[in-house]
Amino acid sequence: MQTETQPQPGRRPEAGQARLGRGINSSWTYGLGMLAMMVPSQAFLSFYSYYYVDKLGLGIGLATLARTIYLVWDAVNQPLLGYWSDRTRSRWGRRKPWLYGALPAFAAVFIGLFSVPDGVAATAAEGGLALFYWFLAALVLFETASSVIWVNYGALLPELFAGAAARAKASAVQQGFQMLAILIGTAATPLLFQRLGFGGMSFVYAAVFLVCMLAFLRRLREPPESRSQPPLPFLQAFRVTLSNRSFWIFHLANSFAQTVNGLLSSMIPFYAKYALGIPESQVSLLLASVFVPVIPLVAVWYVIARRLGGLRSWRLALAAYGVSAVPLWIAQGLGGGIAAGVCIGFGLAGFLVTPAVLSGRIIDLDAERTGRRREGVYTAVGGFITRSSGLLSAVAFWIVGLLLGYRSGADPGPHPELAFRVLISLVPVGLLAVSVAISLLYREEEEGPHDKPQEAHPEL
Repeated sequence: MQTETQPQPGRRPEAGQARLGRGINSSWTYGLGMLAMMVPSQAFLSFYSYYYVDKLGLGIGLATLARTIYLVWDAVNQPLLGYWSDRTRSRWGRRKPWLYGALPAFAAVFIGLFSVPDGVAATAAEGGLALFYWFLAALVLFETASSVIWVNYGALLPELFAGAAARAKASAVQQGFQMLAILIGTAATPLLFQRLGFGGMSFVYAAVFLVCMLAFLRRLREPPESRSQPPLPFLQAFRVTLSNRSFWIFHLANSFAQTVNGLLSSMIPFYAKYALGIPESQVSLLLASVFVPVIPLVAVWYVIARRLGGLRSWRLALAAYGVSAVPLWIAQGLGGGIAAGVCIGFGLAGFLVTPAVLSGRIIDLDAERTGRRREGVYTAVGGFITRSSGLLSAVAFWIVGLLLGYRSGADPGPHPELAFRVLISLVPVGLLAVSVAISLLYREEEEGPHDKPQEAHPEL
């Protein structure tokens, strides 16, 4: 296994420097952190609506209200977490203390999210609000723990891997792990909750998270020069970030595409039940058809990113993702659903691999202007913009459900099949068309020399 290298003080890490030791700061070790976080996160994304709305009977309006409050809190805490992380100084680094501290909270809240007491769940049928309050509290706490982890983990990629080639490689490996995690978090979840219940499933995934995350953190060594630079003052740090035109265009475009990720993951159980008419026991097959092909397809998109560069490969991925959502509209039965799932997996793989190259370059250019590495602030603010997609996803669910009569599993209305075909196909096509249009505003001259195709490294 090839390991990434520790940079010399005052320099960015370059290929060929002294190795830190086997597995330390390698792209494979970094990818293990993604596996740890994505298994429970994907189970949450794919099944929290199904669990609370269709299984427990929480009204779709209350579910949307809870998600809105959740995103308001996200808007407050994510930028602050990024700023505080950038300012952290310790002998372990800037990110590791935050990551270690959030591990037990993340695991505990994830278990609570899917372990609603029977007495609380019963209030939904009686018109009470106890289930809503439980859902809201669990969402807010889960979001807080998740934000600490995602902000600090995401900030590590541009810190540990310098240049388009290294970042494309790290992103491809990372997304391979992500696809494995998504496969586990989606396809395996129905099998687990049928055998163990949702609460039992949450204990299993919390254990997977803790084991993999601790293994990743043991092999993480942060570059020392990143924490030796004096941080920018609070207001200046955010003023410089928010005045960056490239940053805004990039993340606004990604926010619409990220909404499609959320819809795809959360709507598949509904789509399988109401549109394809397949039993719950076959949902795992449908989910596997989407996410299994993505694992080898990330290598295809890595090659595309090497040849086209960060900007052009990113735009191509957004367009391909939109086109690949069309077959979901016409699919019939399990066979048709599997074929459509394989199609959309190609576009999904591209969107997962290509943004990291361009995002890292935006941060590098900022460091050249300010003299400070501020991955935490950029990751946090950018993460909030793209994670606002959660509100777009919830609002789309609410509006389409309202128009076509779907309220909950107890009251699916007269046209549930049409509702979920619209949500999983037509809405994504429209959102990705907007995403492509925004991406065209990114001026090609803003792409630096490190993002050009000729800088690509020949190895994966």
